[in-house]
Amino acid sequence: MSWSINTDARTSRRGFVRAGMLGGCGLSLSSLLRLRSLSAGDTSAGAAGSAGARYPSVIILWMRGGPSQHETWDPKPEAPVEYRGYFGATATSVPGISVCDMLPMSGRIMQHWSIVRSLHHTDAGHSSGDQLCFTGYPSQGPPDLNSRPSCGSIVAKQLSQRQPRLPAYVMIPKRVPGVDASYLGPGCAPFETQADPATVGSFRIPNLAAPEGITVDRLDDRRGLLSGLDRMRQATDYVAAAGAVDAFQQLAWDILLGDDARRAFDLDSEPDHVRQRYGFMAPYVAPTPDRCGVPAWSQRFLLARRLVEAGVPLVTVDCRWWDTHVKGYETMRDGFLPRWDQAYSALIEDLAERGLLQTTLVLAWGEFGRTPMVNSTGGRDHYPNVFSAALAGGGIQGGRVVGASDSKGAFPLTNPKTPQDVLATLYRHLGVDVTVSYPDFNGRPVSVLPSGTVISELYAQG
Repeated sequence: MSWSINTDARTSRRGFVRAGMLGGCGLSLSSLLRLRSLSAGDTSAGAAGSAGARYPSVIILWMRGGPSQHETWDPKPEAPVEYRGYFGATATSVPGISVCDMLPMSGRIMQHWSIVRSLHHTDAGHSSGDQLCFTGYPSQGPPDLNSRPSCGSIVAKQLSQRQPRLPAYVMIPKRVPGVDASYLGPGCAPFETQADPATVGSFRIPNLAAPEGITVDRLDDRRGLLSGLDRMRQATDYVAAAGAVDAFQQLAWDILLGDDARRAFDLDSEPDHVRQRYGFMAPYVAPTPDRCGVPAWSQRFLLARRLVEAGVPLVTVDCRWWDTHVKGYETMRDGFLPRWDQAYSALIEDLAERGLLQTTLVLAWGEFGRTPMVNSTGGRDHYPNVFSAALAGGGIQGGRVVGASDSKGAFPLTNPKTPQDVLATLYRHLGVDVTVSYPDFNGRPVSVLPSGTVISELYAQG
């Protein structure tokens, strides 16, 4: 696996600190900034990339639970009913490509996105599958605990200066298994929004809040800044004199007080028609405990767009919980598919209209697919032997299908691909050097990827 590395990629800010810690317990913001800088090998807090530069970025729409290939991007309308399921197929804007008939809005913009239908691996566990897809390595211990750093943490490690006023790696709203930093350390962990932009009312990031009683407006007021800082230091047992603020402490204040973070996370500033475009569907509440509910995650997609537009290199959106063992047809029909169709099509079109799709790679996938045969309870079970992913932007040619599954959606038929190939494609887009190795907890060097080749079929030839 090889490609030319973008040596001009000034690396970005990762792990971003939780500004909320300034008013609470644990490490101070400036201490976390030091962790972040040391983890990246930085020696200067002010080593920033060019202001306003349009660097490549990635949005991962993580469909945790395992979306069914049959009920999404690889329908089998000619298969017997016990395999094809209860949905049909619909033509798309690209002749010869069909998707599930519950995804008409996505189908109408097929020219913007492509499908890999021949992904496969051998791990049928949720959390261990998460790790495989986020790291490229099989799990080597508790499945919920990363044994290798996630792709986001690798990005945070290597791209540490692209946008110093924003986190390099964001998780909306909270971490899922597989996304952590492992031996790269807490400075490369994802910044979690904690708050869910899908909720009703004003959206606020608790990790960007100043201590109680100190408003951002007050801190932003030059006349009250000094007293505000003094009060904040007192609240956190921080006793340094004003003249002793070092570069990292200054950067901490710049992040908290600066406009970049506030603007990027200010979802309320989006026009109503844009927010309506992404959708405000209420959560789908599962009627019985053995079935999956669906959060109202449409606005998470919009926040992801805002973050990459502001310069965040990698954003992961939690789109769980596609674990449709029981009455999967009803759950997909009433829960997942209509919410997905509106939000996904809105995101891709919005990025395209804003001129962001060329530089933003959107990857939608889960840890595995579902069994080719519908089970006795009307659902499908865990199945890593073949599954699909949707990719758009980042130089990818829309309207393509890479690989194929067999007539029942049971195994790759042509051009099989692996999660490592997907990660290689992601890294290539961002300019990550996959030839680098990092010492693990035992000091042994571990490469970024153990294997994998860029999926060249997704790109225009010649």
